[in-house]
Amino acid sequence: MGILLAIDSGTSSCRTVAFDLAGQIQSCAQVELTQCFPQAGWVEHDPIETRDLQLQTLGQVVKQLGRRADEIIGIGITNQRETVLLWDRRTGQPIYNAIVWQDRRTTESMEALHDQPGVADLVADRTGLVLDPYFSASKIKWVLDHVDGSRSAARAGHLACGTIECWLLWCLTQGETHATDVSNASRTMLFDINRMCWDEDLLAHFDIPPSLLPEVVPCNGDFGAVAGYDGLRVHGLIGDQQSALFGQGCIQTGDVKATYGTGCFLLMNTGHQKSQSSHGLLSTVAWQLEGESPTYALEGSVFMGGASIQWLRDGLKIIDSAVDVNALAASVPDTDGVVMVPAFAGLGAPEWDAWGRAAIFGMTRGTTDAHIARATLEGIAWSVRDVLIAMEQDAGLSLREIRVDGGAAASDLLMQMQSDVIDASVLRPNMLEATAWGAAAMAGLGAGVYSSVNEITGHWALDRRFDPNVDSDHRLKKLQWWQRAVDRVRGWAKEDDADAK
Repeated sequence: MGILLAIDSGTSSCRTVAFDLAGQIQSCAQVELTQCFPQAGWVEHDPIETRDLQLQTLGQVVKQLGRRADEIIGIGITNQRETVLLWDRRTGQPIYNAIVWQDRRTTESMEALHDQPGVADLVADRTGLVLDPYFSASKIKWVLDHVDGSRSAARAGHLACGTIECWLLWCLTQGETHATDVSNASRTMLFDINRMCWDEDLLAHFDIPPSLLPEVVPCNGDFGAVAGYDGLRVHGLIGDQQSALFGQGCIQTGDVKATYGTGCFLLMNTGHQKSQSSHGLLSTVAWQLEGESPTYALEGSVFMGGASIQWLRDGLKIIDSAVDVNALAASVPDTDGVVMVPAFAGLGAPEWDAWGRAAIFGMTRGTTDAHIARATLEGIAWSVRDVLIAMEQDAGLSLREIRVDGGAAASDLLMQMQSDVIDASVLRPNMLEATAWGAAAMAGLGAGVYSSVNEITGHWALDRRFDPNVDSDHRLKKLQWWQRAVDRVRGWAKEDDADAK
């Protein structure tokens, strides 16, 4: 008997999920999170709304559990990672909205850093990352540079900063705990993943006072009591993509998972040795357990996965709900030559082109909304394929299968497309909530209810296996179309003239 809770603070929703110790969902509450777009390329969230919605879902799940609420052992928190905010330690109030990982406002300042000799190499060596506005460091600097009085307040020690799990932990413990875990710290571009500490040189480059930063801790432990819930404590912290890797049971070197959420994220477990990519991937900390060396991963990110489907719903309005895309796309046998590159927030790995933009190619008078819907799903699959090929090249492996999770992984059509374009098997588990389960399982380790990681991975079970079902000539033709399309969107916004908008 026992219940583990996961607070899953995503890009588009706030959720709390209750699991039993075998990893089966017992209760779940979810609400949509408001997206703010103050200017083109800017993406923000209201931190107070995030806090309130997470507390709302926590309360709903505890209520749904009824008498079983007495069985709750602890909470794990997982989160959209690079999204960051600053708040006043004295009042607990944010000084600006949270700047979301998709935000591109610091593109020009990051390009200026590229021009400084040695900075890109320093970042790659210390953090495993590339100079890109995706990560937290330039966002923190932007707030300090643009919010009146913030820099002087930071130097006086009055401000705190953190990614979303850090903010929620602060709120849940009523300011008693200001901490982040190693997986989230490794995404800030301020953390040395070799020495496992904040890096003084990078803090100096971004002019960020060290007093802003949280304590960095392993992913499992005791991180404080949750106010208003007698005896309930936080025992796990882990970034969402690392949590999915853990929740999918990818604990062996060479194991790969792909998560289809707002974005699509591929991670490969590289064991206790950091693997430096030469193909545009990131080296990151997967997790660290108390008393153990860190586990590392290679990662590639596609910024717009499920969010591209949301655009079909909210932007083009050709579907009423995200799940409708499957029937619409399946109503035609192919895209009739239409190719969609979903670079709404730039191109992620392996391109890393912040100026890239989304585009649809190959339309004719015969093109319908169904062709565009199908091309969007194919665009997601091809984007994931580009990351997977880079991963194979870095690892020197030919991957024959990947494990998948996330909301869009429920689409049989998309998963078959994915298998077809990568020419490998796609394994979908019977429980797609790998991100939430990873955080809950990490809390279980922190609370001592699991004796080992192997005890957790034994709960993974296959729902369906998708194998390639197209011939090589067809795959090659589609690949050539895709590569031509990607080539055309590179640098698109950089060539924009303000007068032409």
